[in-house]
Amino acid sequence: MAEARETEEIEKGEELEAAPETGAAEWKRVPPWQKQITVRGLLASACIGAMYSVIVMKLNLTTGLVPTLNVSAALLAFVILRSWTKLMGKVGVLTTPFTRQENTVVQTCAVACYSIAVGGGFGSYLLGLNKKTYEQAGVDTEGNVPGSYKEPGIGWMTGFLVTVSFVGLLALVPLRKVMIIDYKLTYPSGTATAVLINGFHTPQGDELAKKQVRGFAKYFTLSFLWSFFQWFYSGGDGCGFSQFPTFGLKAWKQT
Repeated sequence: MAEARETEEIEKGEELEAAPETGAAEWKRVPPWQKQITVRGLLASACIGAMYSVIVMKLNLTTGLVPTLNVSAALLAFVILRSWTKLMGKVGVLTTPFTRQENTVVQTCAVACYSIAVGGGFGSYLLGLNKKTYEQAGVDTEGNVPGSYKEPGIGWMTGFLVTVSFVGLLALVPLRKVMIIDYKLTYPSGTATAVLINGFHTPQGDELAKKQVRGFAKYFTLSFLWSFFQWFYSGGDGCGFSQFPTFGLKAWKQT
């Protein structure tokens, strides 16, 4: 009897130890790619990508610098799709759960949209190939060969962008194997985005997202109002609050 009772207690202990492992395996289970790519995700990524394309084109044409928007794209993707699923639930429409994998797909597609706008050369060389730019640079300028211009056209520009995109994709596969799998390098933007997405899809994720959206909206509004104020009270070139010598007159003369 004692041996039977001891055997039963050992079996119960093994079942209790196996339970957390089973739960962890279910938590780490990745859904198939068909469930990661959804219509709502593609629509959300198209909207975010279009908005970001306008922003990066503005920055590229004015400053020449384009920041990494991976983290903010993941945040907007979470807010849009989580709000959509909650709205559908309130009206009684069943939807598939919003997973971290779908969040990653939306963020990746949005980043790919504005990366094409930047990497395709819309803010640098692509639109500078026309005849007007060729003439403004000077027909007699060294390297400005007669006839070395090309007017923008939707046909050849689309083919060029498709080629550029696939060249990057083919180069990414071997680089991923060497840099990430073999050398196990940690990339700051990708790691930050992954940590952010994992944090969102937790019981406290909604509160975290709301807090970050409030902060994002707050500082965006302040930045917009300050820019509007500077524009409204500008009297021309070299005049207005945008020309205020914040760092002193000597530094201002170097701008």
